[in-house]
Amino acid sequence: MKAHVSIILPVHNAEPWLDECLRSVLQQDFEGIMELSVFNDASKDKSGAIIEKWKVKLEDSGIHVIIGGHNSPSPRGVGYSKNQAVAQSSGSYLCFLDSDDVMMPQRVRLQHEAAVQHPSSIVGCQVRRDPPDSTERYTRWINQLTSEQLLTQVFTANGPTVIMPTWFCSRAWFSHVGPFDEGGRGVPEDLLFFYEHLRKGGSVIRVDQSLLLYRYHPQAATHSVLDGICANLWDREGKRRHGGPALPVTLLHRRATIWTHRVRFLEERALPRWAAFTIWNAGKQGRRLYRSLTAANRRKVVAFCDVDKNKIRKGFYCHEDSQERPKPHIPILHFRAARPPFIICVKLDLTGGAFEDNLRSLHLQEGQDFLHFS
Repeated sequence: MKAHVSIILPVHNAEPWLDECLRSVLQQDFEGIMELSVFNDASKDKSGAIIEKWKVKLEDSGIHVIIGGHNSPSPRGVGYSKNQAVAQSSGSYLCFLDSDDVMMPQRVRLQHEAAVQHPSSIVGCQVRRDPPDSTERYTRWINQLTSEQLLTQVFTANGPTVIMPTWFCSRAWFSHVGPFDEGGRGVPEDLLFFYEHLRKGGSVIRVDQSLLLYRYHPQAATHSVLDGICANLWDREGKRRHGGPALPVTLLHRRATIWTHRVRFLEERALPRWAAFTIWNAGKQGRRLYRSLTAANRRKVVAFCDVDKNKIRKGFYCHEDSQERPKPHIPILHFRAARPPFIICVKLDLTGGAFEDNLRSLHLQEGQDFLHFS
């Protein structure tokens, strides 16, 4: 009989976490027909043996297990593995799971209920981080976005507003949007899928319960949309980890690639609505955004705004690389003297609430009068 839900599990060298992950599949309280579709992406550890061991336990409990994979010298990547796991599965709904994470027993049941009600949605959930004190700002962002912000904060460096390891959607909608990009290492396959989902009119729903233990560790493959910040050397707070070396060239390329995707999506989805706008942040990130825009969108930038007295005292930013003559001189204003709409290039939850207080004092509406980019 066809499964109601297929759990999609890509695996690559997951030996330390796989037992706990697969036990959480067994412990689901969903009463419909459920299957597990595993794709082993060239694991060189004991992942394959662990999967075979759990196949017996799961099938004894009525959960059909499909196992695919390959033994090539190198893995093909997360996008390829997820596509293969989806292709070999049969469920009407897809529940994505990372091999280092742990589902709460009610995850499939609650997300299935939400997905049935919202057939063109990606359904996520809140998470519990392990270790609990890792990536605190990012975890708050994941768990505290309002239903409106799930659609307005899609341009930030944090990536999809419901994180990939929590995704649940119908197979029909996945087929309409997908598949995942299979470019391999360095390709933000979840971000690209998420953007295409939004382009096709999809909505974003979050079950407001913590349904996933979301692990943070140096080997994690799912620190995927950090603007390319290397997960094992840097954390989401931007602090150096482990005294590691400088970012490798491949990760710097990834960082540039993700930045470009984000800028182009902003230009495609948001900027056509505005005849003019202000960039909030006259510092490095604001100037970088300005330089990354197309010439037509740079001409829409009427000012930068900031609270830094030195930047404001300078009075303007000159785009030295511009081919225009005279070179553009963009005014730098105090934020209270600037006019919305704003593209905000200030990181949230970093200033002890000072930035957020300044923004609230203007009584603006997110999505209409401002958008967050950092």
